[in-house]
Amino acid sequence: MTVTAERTGPALATDPRDLVSPDLFDRLTASIVKDHGVTPEYAERIMRQALVFLVASIDRPRLSPTKAVDIGWHTFILHTADYAAFCDRIADGFIHHNPICTDDIRSGAALARTMEALESTGYPVDRELWTVDDVAECNQCHATCYNSP
Repeated sequence: MTVTAERTGPALATDPRDLVSPDLFDRLTASIVKDHGVTPEYAERIMRQALVFLVASIDRPRLSPTKAVDIGWHTFILHTADYAAFCDRIADGFIHHNPICTDDIRSGAALARTMEALESTGYPVDRELWTVDDVAECNQCHATCYNSP
């Protein structure tokens, strides 16, 4: 199932940043730049893919972001009111964050499942941010996060 920001029909393959207001997107990317010391361009790529990940997560449990994309998800979660409103609008409820380490994360199965879900959204997928080399080590959240229905 693909969704628009209003969850009223099929999504067009547009820029995922359109899922949030320009002001919110700018605040989230500025937070990523400040907190993680990356360029504004890279922060925008991270946030775009975090938004695609969240859309993909709506109806598919046990998807897992890469370290880079997890930065965007964490940043959005810290903006709690905006994140909760976004989840209500696109998913009719909260998209929970569930840090866990499993064999399918270590083996790459979670990444394969996630890539399939990302592709099905109709939004562009920045493949450079979705590599098996970027799957984290299981000793902290950035490598071992799942969405939870």
